[in-house]
Amino acid sequence: MNRFSTSVSGLDNSVVLVTGGTGSFGRRFIDAVLTRANPRKLIVFSRDELKQHEMQVEMSARFSAEQMSRMRFFLGDVRDRERLTLALRGVEIVVHAAALKQVPAAEYNPSEFIRTNVVGAENVVWAALANRVRKVIALSTDKACNPANLYGATKLASDKTFIAANNLSGDIGARFSVVRYGNVVGSRGSVAPLFQRLIAEGATDLPITDPRMTRFWITLNQGVDFVISSLDMMRGGEIFVPKIPSMKMTDLAAAMAPDLPIRVIGIRPGEKLHEMMISADDARHVIDLGDRYAIEPAFVEFSRESFSRDFPSVEDGFSYASDTNSEWLSHAGLLRLLNDTGVEATATVGRA
Repeated sequence: MNRFSTSVSGLDNSVVLVTGGTGSFGRRFIDAVLTRANPRKLIVFSRDELKQHEMQVEMSARFSAEQMSRMRFFLGDVRDRERLTLALRGVEIVVHAAALKQVPAAEYNPSEFIRTNVVGAENVVWAALANRVRKVIALSTDKACNPANLYGATKLASDKTFIAANNLSGDIGARFSVVRYGNVVGSRGSVAPLFQRLIAEGATDLPITDPRMTRFWITLNQGVDFVISSLDMMRGGEIFVPKIPSMKMTDLAAAMAPDLPIRVIGIRPGEKLHEMMISADDARHVIDLGDRYAIEPAFVEFSRESFSRDFPSVEDGFSYASDTNSEWLSHAGLLRLLNDTGVEATATVGRA
């Protein structure tokens, strides 16, 4: 179910580094690039040596020796600016996927999230500028729009850092953009792995925080395609937002276990009833690109051609939220998404 362009020609003969490369997105992105493109070098930057080892072993069983010869595994943490600067030597494209993401954990451990998500973003910018990296695209989340929790606030600060970095580039010419999307079908964490375990253990009901709750949904493959296509079209300074469906959490539970009742347990600390990816305050900067929106930078101090020359702006007061979305995911649609990820109906569904 391809929503976005699958062309990867822009990555051919390039040196690409992925921060957080052993995570769900990083692994799927690297698989896609190694399978569909011909990068000169593909670098995994992450801090967990065991995950890197397991990833190398798993990839060696699926990819040829020639393909694996392009792979590099670089241990490091985005909190460490010096290490990151070393890792980015000779790199042309950076995909920044490293982040701490769990909403309740952020409420309890704010300083850790700030160090990784905010200071880490600044370090990526610094290292990219120091090494004259050509393009940087950072993964964000719907929680960064009008944030109600610490995680969302750190990702908003991260987004602002990357957008402003374009004004620091000068004659380096580096360009920085952001992609923002919702919950990811097929990634680790969040509610569906819990549902899956409870169902397997013979649970008599499924816990729901609030029956009114809605979320945006995108598959991991669609997320990868969205990032790759955004890399291809980015001009610097925009936040790309995909047009994707919404679904009620009660419908998710019903699709995974239609015979089990739900049990309302209350909203977790920092959690929203509904998510928003574009607020009405951003509308005056939003361009409709067809399969996605682009929030253009509020001020530009570098050479950049606006998308508004070729695409329409949205109407005043426009907003893009999971509860007012025009596209809704049915039970059958959810199962199709799960099938597209190659997993069964009780598959993992995670947060972006």
